[in-house]
Amino acid sequence: MFLFIEAIADGGVKMGLPRDVALKLATQTVMGSAKMALDTGIHPGLLKDAVCSPGGTTIDAVHKLEELGFRNCAISAVVAAAEKSKKLGGN
Repeated sequence: MFLFIEAIADGGVKMGLPRDVALKLATQTVMGSAKMALDTGIHPGLLKDAVCSPGGTTIDAVHKLEELGFRNCAISAVVAAAEKSKKLGGN
């Protein structure tokens, strides 16, 4: 999650935000999203759908993440960590 926060903050800087503002916005975005998922118990996919306005900026961002393999990358990272954990634990 720290890597994701850093990456989206870097995106903000690339688009002209000062580093401190970009980092605060990135951190607040991740925290707010996690809190909403925890507090509501609503499936993350439904929450994503709720914030993706037709033709809006969020759906454009989702499209780019999918185009670049975000979901596959995240799943692969979990699998790699779990496999390493099994090796280290001897199971």
